[in-house]
Amino acid sequence: MTSPNLDALGRRDSWDGVRAVVAGFGVSGFAAADNLLFLGADVTALDETSSDEKAEKATLLETLGATIRLESGATDTLPDDVDLVVTSPGWKPSAPLLAQAAARGVPVWGEVELAWRLRDPDHAAPWLAVTGTNGKTTTVQMLDSILKAAGLRSAAVGNVGRPIVEAVMDPTPYDVFAVELSSFQLHYTHSMSAEAAAVLNVAEDHLDWYDGPEQFPERMARYAADKGRIYERVQRSCVYNVADPETQRMVEQADVIEGARAIGFTLGMPGIGMIGLVEDILADRAFIEERSGSAAELCTLADLHHGDSPPPHLVANALAAAALARSHGVSQEAVREGLRAFTPDGHRIAQVARADEITWVDDSKATNPHAAMSSLQAFESVVWVAGGLAKGARFDDLVQAISGRLRGVVLLGRDRQVIAEALSRHAPDVPVIDIGDSETGPAMARVVDAAARLARTGDTVLLAPGCASMDMFANYGARGDEFAAAVHQRLAGPST
Repeated sequence: MTSPNLDALGRRDSWDGVRAVVAGFGVSGFAAADNLLFLGADVTALDETSSDEKAEKATLLETLGATIRLESGATDTLPDDVDLVVTSPGWKPSAPLLAQAAARGVPVWGEVELAWRLRDPDHAAPWLAVTGTNGKTTTVQMLDSILKAAGLRSAAVGNVGRPIVEAVMDPTPYDVFAVELSSFQLHYTHSMSAEAAAVLNVAEDHLDWYDGPEQFPERMARYAADKGRIYERVQRSCVYNVADPETQRMVEQADVIEGARAIGFTLGMPGIGMIGLVEDILADRAFIEERSGSAAELCTLADLHHGDSPPPHLVANALAAAALARSHGVSQEAVREGLRAFTPDGHRIAQVARADEITWVDDSKATNPHAAMSSLQAFESVVWVAGGLAKGARFDDLVQAISGRLRGVVLLGRDRQVIAEALSRHAPDVPVIDIGDSETGPAMARVVDAAARLARTGDTVLLAPGCASMDMFANYGARGDEFAAAVHQRLAGPST
């Protein structure tokens, strides 16, 4: 049987005869399988686990003609006669199904790649894409708020919100998409051409995803290379972080559409072609005609959610979102109104309580050292709650940078020893209490009790773990909720 020409297929073509395997049956896997089936493809979806929700969705697709296997061993072997594999983003290239596809020369796409190919040629909404180790979700949500303030039908999609293949197939077309992309998603994306794209920062995270004999520098290079793919074929603007030279290097090496510009964002005074800060004003020297000698006010620091003193990383996110929106032609007024309307999701430097002149803060979303550093640098004297799944990251640079701010440290989770060793090397005089990795409830109560013993007047007790949560918690949200509940229980005192 002759293999179909996949590059010639789009949303208006018949996919009849295309034999597609969908690897993983989570949110993005279901969206991919559902839409491939709608287009006429012969779909097989495979996953190692099941649940009531997955089983219900499987029954629906099986009724429409798909083959669904949700069981241990389902992904061990790639079926015969496969034309295409669409993988869920968390799957490593070394996974048996994907490794077999590579060995047989079967194309492997991510759900993002499939979505790009399924855009409506008559209403192909441009993509404003964001990646980076930290700040992606906040930046994309800020961007979406700005686009909506401009009166555009937009959606935050990709690694946040709605699966992008579902959004592009919506019968009611969108004007523009704010697209969050992880390194996992970018690894399997081959033809995307964003209108504008931003890499916010590049730091250690998810290095355990990159299997192989390579040491840290090589794995870090592979991770950065996947991030840099977002700039390939950019049409208008490559937005980079002036404070992170790696992001500028990515722009310089990218193969972009002729005429695309490099736009820097900075917490300092913006140069020509940049967006930055002039005292307390977010200022544009990139998208105005008279940029050689002046700047346009976009908003002030007081317009951001945290008021007059927003943390630096939140300001950086706002600058990046503004740069992407301005690349799309959004007005200064819409930038201001969109940022004023934006409210961050929970577990992002959220104050839990303040009592006895001690502030308790939940930044459970800080799941890698770079994010934890941004959080820690927002406070002068900190009792740091840290630990969990380190994902191959190191903590020496973080501890060196913030050791002078530490009143004490409370450690929990599977990889807490990695942090403990960094503390012993670079902050040996800082007191450390090791809680361990026992069950969540009792452990978090002990965390809060230990932090209370270390804290002094004026201190901040900060949950900024620098690690993922899944060793002890369902997700970072559950970890933050446990922390907040334990804080409130302690401050309420013993029940009577």
